[in-house]
Amino acid sequence: MTTTRPSRPGISHLVLQVRDIEASHSFYTDMLGFEYVSSLDKNVAPYDMRFYRGASGHHDIALIHTPDPDDELPVLPWDMFTKRPGIGHIALAYGTREAWLNQIEHLQARGVEFLVRGDHGMTHSAYVADPDGNGIEVLYELPREVWEGDVEAALNYFQPTSPTGAEALADGTDYKVFGRV
Repeated sequence: MTTTRPSRPGISHLVLQVRDIEASHSFYTDMLGFEYVSSLDKNVAPYDMRFYRGASGHHDIALIHTPDPDDELPVLPWDMFTKRPGIGHIALAYGTREAWLNQIEHLQARGVEFLVRGDHGMTHSAYVADPDGNGIEVLYELPREVWEGDVEAALNYFQPTSPTGAEALADGTDYKVFGRV
């Protein structure tokens, strides 16, 4: 029996197959703030593949236009606890509370529906869907001292808030602290 152990990885990037590359391009750049950096050369591959970056690195996400979208399954509405395999949602972290508040205000102003809005024990989040029905969690991470005392309790905590109107943009800083008496 081996005594080796795997190293802990970080996630480098995510590649999504999309039905409408222009709609997805607009969503990931205009709505979520990713920077378009490059496309795959048509001499390398015969399909449209585009690369985007968020806060750092060469790219964080790539989009591939499906060769024949008519042959694909229909777009299904996003559901956090769906019983189909695949990606449940992608979590995008904005570096500060202020950046996050600005981002959710931008999304709301552009007509993006918040499917779920709430406060987790370690993040405050708004869930939206991209043009292909992929769930996107737009979040900011609460200060480490809020959740590090009991990660399990923080992961199991969720306080829903209104997903519409001015209430969806309200955000308190009286955070529930986990693992302290």
